[in-house]
Amino acid sequence: MLTLNWPWLLLLLPLPILFTHKRQAMAGGELQLPGVATLGNQAVSVTHHPSKKPLYLIWLLLLIALARPMWLGEPIPLPTEGRDLMVAVDLSGSMQIEDMVIQGRTVDRLTLIQHVLSDFIERRQGDRLGLILFADHAYLQAPLTQDRRSISQYLHEAQIGLVGKQTAIGEAIGLAVKRFDNIDESNRVLILLTDGSSNAGNIEPLEAAEIAAKRGITIYTIGIGADTLTRRGLFGTEQINPAADLDESTLAQIASLTGGQYFRARDPAELARIYQDIDKLEPVSRDLMSYQPQTELFYWPLALMLILTVGLSLWQIKGHGPSLGRKLR
Repeated sequence: MLTLNWPWLLLLLPLPILFTHKRQAMAGGELQLPGVATLGNQAVSVTHHPSKKPLYLIWLLLLIALARPMWLGEPIPLPTEGRDLMVAVDLSGSMQIEDMVIQGRTVDRLTLIQHVLSDFIERRQGDRLGLILFADHAYLQAPLTQDRRSISQYLHEAQIGLVGKQTAIGEAIGLAVKRFDNIDESNRVLILLTDGSSNAGNIEPLEAAEIAAKRGITIYTIGIGADTLTRRGLFGTEQINPAADLDESTLAQIASLTGGQYFRARDPAELARIYQDIDKLEPVSRDLMSYQPQTELFYWPLALMLILTVGLSLWQIKGHGPSLGRKLR
């Protein structure tokens, strides 16, 4: 179905006609040059004989474009069952450690999360997802929504160090609690991914977890980091533990307090298996809702207007179009 967002703008269609008639009435159909009454005993005047039809067509196309025409598709029903999942992603400085491998390529930890979470988000048909980013502090990047495409885009736009270098796990949990407070019927699940220990924020992780447990929020914590990493030095190679800063004890306690589970993700396969367990959560029934696909059409009249304007201008430059002429008498 074709519709206009602002159809009242078409009421401005007669404006050029009214303006032209008023100007002609004031000028008596003839434009006198100001300050020049005679020139060698000859009166000088200028008359304008343009064809106004192209100008009216340009005006019409402009108004149609401004009215924002769009095509509304048939209503599409949304799933009536789903889960409410908040995902909190750590963006602290340690997330740039390259100890993960994707298809034979060594990448940093955030890249791994973005890679695996993309598939997880795509499979969340009927679920509502929200995104929290945290480092020095926690920030809500996206509230709960069924717009999976936007969530995926926000996740891939996230950059290490965007919100600081430290790790405020408690704040991330507290922010999720606040967002779930506005929802009645919900699974209230938080998936928290981090590679370190809490060293920032204004609330301790276990304190925030106790509050979450009282509000019926289940937290699944995921510790990111490989067991070993080969590093080259002056005296050859050595094996180090890149996940030495990971506070697995606290993450396990957070999950236990809220009825969730702690997972350790050392590679993409482990992280993918974690999401399979979350898929088993019982969805919550919701009211029947639907949406209508919208296709913007304003660029068509706008493009025609621009083409017509350029064409008319070139026609006038070549001397074929309407122009001002002088009449001596």
